[in-house]
Amino acid sequence: MLATQLVFSACLSNNPYRDAEREENVYYSAYYEAPKHLDPVISYSSGQYRFLSQIYEPPLQYHYLKRPYQLIPLTTTAVPEPVYYDRSGAVLSEDAPTELVERAIYTIRLRPGVRFQPHPSFARAGDGEEDQRYLYHDLDGHGAEGFAEQLERHDEVWHFPEQGTRELTAADYVYQIKRMADPRLHCPLFSTMTNYIVGLEELGSEVSADLTRTRAERQRSAGAFYSQQADEREHPIWIDLDRFDLPGVRVVDRYTYEIELKRKYPQFVYWLAMPFFAPMPREADRFFAQAALVQRNLSLDNRPVGTGPYMLESYVAQLQIALKRNPNFHSESYPSDGDPGDREAGLLDDAGEQLPFLDRIVFKLEKEPISRWGKFQQGYYETAGITTEIFDQVIEVGSEGALDLSPDMVAKGIRLRKSVDPTTYYFAFNMNDDQVGGYSEDRRQLRQALSIALDIEEWVQIFVNGRAQSAHGPVPPGIFGHRTGVNGFNPVVYRWNDKTASPVRRSLEEAKELLAAAGYAGGKDAEGKPLVIYFDTYWSGPDAKARTDWLRKQFAKLDVDLQIRQTDYNRFNDKVRQGNYQLLSWGWHADYPDPENFLFLLYGPNGKIRYGGENICNYDNPLFDQLFSQVEAMPNGDKREVLLNRMVDIARDDAPWIWGYHPLRFELFHEWLANTKPISISYNFLKYRKVDPLLRLQRRESWNDPIWWPFVLFAFAMALMAVPVIVRVRRRDREVRSP
Repeated sequence: MLATQLVFSACLSNNPYRDAEREENVYYSAYYEAPKHLDPVISYSSGQYRFLSQIYEPPLQYHYLKRPYQLIPLTTTAVPEPVYYDRSGAVLSEDAPTELVERAIYTIRLRPGVRFQPHPSFARAGDGEEDQRYLYHDLDGHGAEGFAEQLERHDEVWHFPEQGTRELTAADYVYQIKRMADPRLHCPLFSTMTNYIVGLEELGSEVSADLTRTRAERQRSAGAFYSQQADEREHPIWIDLDRFDLPGVRVVDRYTYEIELKRKYPQFVYWLAMPFFAPMPREADRFFAQAALVQRNLSLDNRPVGTGPYMLESYVAQLQIALKRNPNFHSESYPSDGDPGDREAGLLDDAGEQLPFLDRIVFKLEKEPISRWGKFQQGYYETAGITTEIFDQVIEVGSEGALDLSPDMVAKGIRLRKSVDPTTYYFAFNMNDDQVGGYSEDRRQLRQALSIALDIEEWVQIFVNGRAQSAHGPVPPGIFGHRTGVNGFNPVVYRWNDKTASPVRRSLEEAKELLAAAGYAGGKDAEGKPLVIYFDTYWSGPDAKARTDWLRKQFAKLDVDLQIRQTDYNRFNDKVRQGNYQLLSWGWHADYPDPENFLFLLYGPNGKIRYGGENICNYDNPLFDQLFSQVEAMPNGDKREVLLNRMVDIARDDAPWIWGYHPLRFELFHEWLANTKPISISYNFLKYRKVDPLLRLQRRESWNDPIWWPFVLFAFAMALMAVPVIVRVRRRDREVRSP
């Protein structure tokens, strides 16, 4: 019977989803790697923001349709404008010189009526009045009698019998900013924000000291058998951040708070559109600091609590993550205006409609690109990127070199959207390394030689099908400060060709001369030892070997031995944080549309090892840093552009990066998916997306005809097995009838 059922199921459908979902308003997507952090104060990667941005809401967001990108309110009544003050406390004009600004204050006013998703951390006894106790804030004591057994069975916070909610307040945003100072969270933005937010660095010191005292007291009580890790798993330490004062971030009233900066920093308003500044309720922080939850690895890092359009429905990181509509989501409408051409493209058909459109979002873990592509073709995923392996199947090169969809894709109703990504990919040297780092002339020459030898143009053609342009500096196209043509090329790595009006990579002979000047003639040092450089990577899959083999060949052109050290993503990040590498591949996608967001990747006080910042190469040039301090607070204009150019020239000469490329994004969408304008800066776009489940079902059924041959083969096999039985039965009947 079981074999028969399996055969019939194989014949009738190859749909990976439940039959009950066939006509539901569900959006299907995939992820390549399980998210490591879903706590908005920790997470700092695009893969994790895909989930976070559906659940958490910072004060601001970007207009979904307008380009250039435009900030608009999300939970606020308006985009805040800074007020500048001088040393005497007098108000300055908006264009006041940076050196006169002693402090800048942003006043942020919230919309009333925004509520958190249902969650047990808010559940109170009785009628939920403010003076009622929380039901689940004492799971380790006597506050949740009878629930320990239920938690053992379910291991999920959404199975708590009581769920509560409350209104979003200014205190929730203030509490989240204070969380940046908790040393246990390792907030990647902490070192950057201490340069701006008044009192944040001091708060970090206070919280660290408080934590150290608590641990010391526990160790004295436990004696020689004390284990910090075991103790804090058995008895978690909750630091109530409301006990600490943060002068630069203060609650004004229930719906208003202020952020005070030490100096003028116009780009700060962009940070208010990032999850780092999303609200965190104190109740949730307290709730998850309980042994019953800690011991089951349930935390804000994997069970987020927000006010966004969606909330977690299920979380099995190595299989599937599902979101569902937040029943408490506030009123928000689809935009009523956009760019020229948006109305003709159907992007304003839903103008004024209530968001979100989707009821559920299902993310499947899909490690292999080919598998994801196959399921996209079958209609089981709504969108797809275009990998190198499938490029020729999908894209057709026109007579004038234009890249468009192939006729087969067009026939299936698939649409292609192209956009320029504000992204840069590069290879980073560890500037603290004894061999490839440092600022002496010979170390610069070594890095410059390797930069010339590594042929980025060839990389782009082989590994990204030409869908990128070579980088000549850190700032990508579409961002102020990006230069093109004869004024924008990198003279350290290229020469300008007047005939073709384009840069040409310097010769291999020039690279060898630089290598010899660095003390490695013929790839050997003065003692005749070969030059060995280690490349750390987390790349995996069939494409990884092709990439690493290519890199080794590039360095071999200079007789340099490139050794590959491959590891998993988490171990790789540990090496980056500790500075335990010589060379690696990295990338940066714009947090906000300003050159400062790319130049800070080379700013000394943002170094990864010393400060925990995003300067992963640990570059530290005093002149570059001095110029950075000037341009970060300047508005776009001629003066700023001159200083930006000087900074880029300094970095080119020092060569802390092998300048890589800026990608072009190609995305595919099925015809049943609406409102698909690409947005590269923000990740909260799923609330705007809309599916037609019935059209999707029709296409799936027409593209995925049942496979009947297993049933036919099974029936034929059963018939063959029945023949001997029939023959035996007939023979026995004849014997019985014989006289």
